[in-house]
Amino acid sequence: MTSYVLVINSGSSSMKYQLVDPAEGTAIASGLIERIGSEGAATHKSRGESLTFTGPISDHGAALRIMQQLFVDSQLALADVELVAVGHRVVHGGAYFGDPVVVDDDVLQQIRDLSVLAPLHNPANADGIAQAMMVFPGIPQVAVFDTAFFLDLPAAAATYAVDRKVAAEQQIRRYGFHGTSHHYVSHLVPVVLGREVGELKTIVLHLGNGASASAVRFGSAVETSMGLTPLEGLVMGTRSGDLDPGVVFHLMRNAGMDAGDVDNLLNRRSGMVGLCGVSDFRDVHKLIAEGDMHANIALDVYCHRVRKYVGAYLAVLGGVDVIAFTAGVGENDGVVRAKILEGLEPLGISVDADRNAVRSSDPRVISPDGSPVTVMVVPTNEELAIAQATVALVG
Repeated sequence: MTSYVLVINSGSSSMKYQLVDPAEGTAIASGLIERIGSEGAATHKSRGESLTFTGPISDHGAALRIMQQLFVDSQLALADVELVAVGHRVVHGGAYFGDPVVVDDDVLQQIRDLSVLAPLHNPANADGIAQAMMVFPGIPQVAVFDTAFFLDLPAAAATYAVDRKVAAEQQIRRYGFHGTSHHYVSHLVPVVLGREVGELKTIVLHLGNGASASAVRFGSAVETSMGLTPLEGLVMGTRSGDLDPGVVFHLMRNAGMDAGDVDNLLNRRSGMVGLCGVSDFRDVHKLIAEGDMHANIALDVYCHRVRKYVGAYLAVLGGVDVIAFTAGVGENDGVVRAKILEGLEPLGISVDADRNAVRSSDPRVISPDGSPVTVMVVPTNEELAIAQATVALVG
């Protein structure tokens, strides 16, 4: 009988899930439950068909029970499949968690304690795990941490130049995020190219509503753009990315903002939304076509920031063999990819226009034949990565 892993990503008011066959690398079913805590909605996809639910969803436990019923309604009851484990995406593992871990009461409490570092994510992750432990008794619950790939960053990359005693007391360091995606993509690249992971220097550009970059030397991360929180680094859908810390003090002193106001501004009202009013790049391109100056500037700012990180990571790595684009924007927006790498031909980096224009769900090379640096589009699959890590742990 085929063994499956149920992968769950719990947010504060949403829950994504997939039933994954780790051996085949395929998702048998998937779904999204939204507006948990109020009048909610769910969409479930299985075997080419879609089912929906609308109604009150009181908490994550109710969301899981609705999910179970949607599986039953789609003629694929979870009770009838060989469910070997439930794998959970947990955003922050702090300095404690690198490898995936089977969750018990102690681990669950540690995940909750790390909410001080990820107040928007870890509480919801922990709630989802706690409810799944009750809904699926006897089935291992495995936590896979988004920060794990970057836990062993070199000290020079992980350390902030602040008072070391304060940093130690407050757990301040570069943690990095999107680690599951960066690990998946950087380790799939050599497979696609027929190379060994131990011979490649790779820059991974995870460009979605949240965006991050990483420098990966011979399979190990040596730098990443996100820091203590997911706010640092690239321009994102609603996040500012890199910013002079003095801006925070300026706003508090002169604009009457408190810490909550600044947090809201930089995390929810900045980035592409702050610059041009939209975060979906399809809307950005539409605005540019209509002559919107703000959208044009927003796109320039976005691509400039990514290009600056490409240059920095090329220096960190001492040269680069592969640049891999992934996530929603990275996989689907050829205009953005070309604009980011425009003018880098003297560094051996170029994009073939025809290859770049192809839309495909397969990993592919978009640089010209013989290019010194291979440029690729590599669709990420965090759910598959979580499922494979989960089944490797529990057997």
